[in-house]
Amino acid sequence: MVALPNCHRIVFLVKGFVDLENLGFFFFHFHFLLWFVEVVMGGVASSMAAKMAFFPPNPPNYTLVDDAATGLLLLDPFPHRENVDVLKLRNSRGNEIVAVYVRYPMATTTLLYSHGNAADIGQMYELFVELSIHLKINIFGYDYSGYGQSTGKPSENSTYADIEAAYRCLEKTYGAKQEDIILYGQSVGSGPTVDLAARLPHLKAIVLHSPILSGLRVIYPVKHTYWFDIYKNIDKIQYAKCPVLVIHEMQGCHAHKWVGHRKV
Repeated sequence: MVALPNCHRIVFLVKGFVDLENLGFFFFHFHFLLWFVEVVMGGVASSMAAKMAFFPPNPPNYTLVDDAATGLLLLDPFPHRENVDVLKLRNSRGNEIVAVYVRYPMATTTLLYSHGNAADIGQMYELFVELSIHLKINIFGYDYSGYGQSTGKPSENSTYADIEAAYRCLEKTYGAKQEDIILYGQSVGSGPTVDLAARLPHLKAIVLHSPILSGLRVIYPVKHTYWFDIYKNIDKIQYAKCPVLVIHEMQGCHAHKWVGHRKV
């Protein structure tokens, strides 16, 4: 229930048109109105933001193939590469996440890549391979729940579970250390990237490519963060302890707002 500040002033304002005998009845409905605006309308706004946030490619840009000869999981239509692992991960919400790990010889730095909207790892695969070669680092990319061949439905909390599963895989399967990991988030991928970065104090760096300030701020330039907003990056980025690089086009750029919250 929403608390009513300064009730004496409210009584003074309403006593001219509300019978004081029915004042309790009035306040009950006033409370209900505030609750309705906050909960119901807030839920509608949050739902709208979520629907605008997720556009998984349909159909996906790849299929998964179990190679009987090698026992390996392959990404069709791409040829098998000895330095690329195709993985299935189980996140904390029970969804099966598809990921790829591109290995560069002797590299210690790993880039954990959270792709943008309307994309999947089939679309990003060749870029991952080229980035690994040119930057001489390992690349780990994954599909969000409901994207590509990952199971489940996309949502804010699902993407948080997805990147957590990807990070744990890097630690347990590939022995990656937190201080050797760079988080890279593009567009909607900035949401899970910033959320994870806010909880990991020893990351090597963060790269935010066309990041969003929050879900609602994509729709309308609100000045305050509401509880029903999604991907509250503008509030979470201050908790990142490592260097942050923001990449953004100049037209309609909100990079200055990021700079105000975190040195880059």
